[in-house]
Amino acid sequence: MSGLDPSKIHINQIVWPGTHDSATNKIGLRFVTRPFAQCQSLSIYKQLVLGTRVLDIRVNEDRRVCHGILATYNVDVVINDVKKFLSETQSEVIVLEIRTEFGHQDPPEFDKYLEEQLGDYLIHQDDHVFGKTIAELLPRRVVCVWKPRKSPAPKAGSALWSAGYLKDNWIDTDLPSTKFESNLKHLSEQPPVSSRNFFYRVENTVTPQADNPVLCVKPVTERIHIYARLFIAQCYSKGCADRLQIYSTDFIDGDFVDACVGLTYARVEGKA
Repeated sequence: MSGLDPSKIHINQIVWPGTHDSATNKIGLRFVTRPFAQCQSLSIYKQLVLGTRVLDIRVNEDRRVCHGILATYNVDVVINDVKKFLSETQSEVIVLEIRTEFGHQDPPEFDKYLEEQLGDYLIHQDDHVFGKTIAELLPRRVVCVWKPRKSPAPKAGSALWSAGYLKDNWIDTDLPSTKFESNLKHLSEQPPVSSRNFFYRVENTVTPQADNPVLCVKPVTERIHIYARLFIAQCYSKGCADRLQIYSTDFIDGDFVDACVGLTYARVEGKA
């Protein structure tokens, strides 16, 4: 975002590069359980420096980041990396999604923890945010979506955003063609970004399945990783490019970020 004029780029024009299971770079035991749960190899800070702007964080009742039954470092590590990155930049906006992982209980008073830690960086829940420019939001730069399992959801106007503001259609498959076509179908059913007041995420990922002999994440998800740019091209071909907003991946790299940045530039310049 630093290469764009904050007074000209609206929140709903951005194609946000995101990561799936963002804080799994050190999950489990290396060479033992890690290959079955690791979806990113970079730290949160390094992901942000690379260009990631949407983070998907899952926590357990002890405030530790987890993926299923495997847990890793305390969520403080994530928050500290986010704050470090924000302190080094001026106009970068981040969407931070934090949810209680399936099968776990909500960490106690976690909403208060997030508000205390992120403080004045937090952009408050407001439907009008989507039509605003980055300059109109500054110095606030974090949309924090908190998705508890049983605790009360954030209320309108609060410092945190409720689950309905970040939607997706998760397709659990290890087949790239199935995921690719399903992503296109669900995206085409969404309103254009210019007329909706929520974020919609497409995940360019596939997931190991129990009936497949390959159960490690990386060799499976790499089957679809190479089609990231093709998906954007197909969005144009199918007439739904104006609906693409958050685009997430496993093991994010510079080319994936560049694809999102290129489409964002084209929108701002009126070429897309």
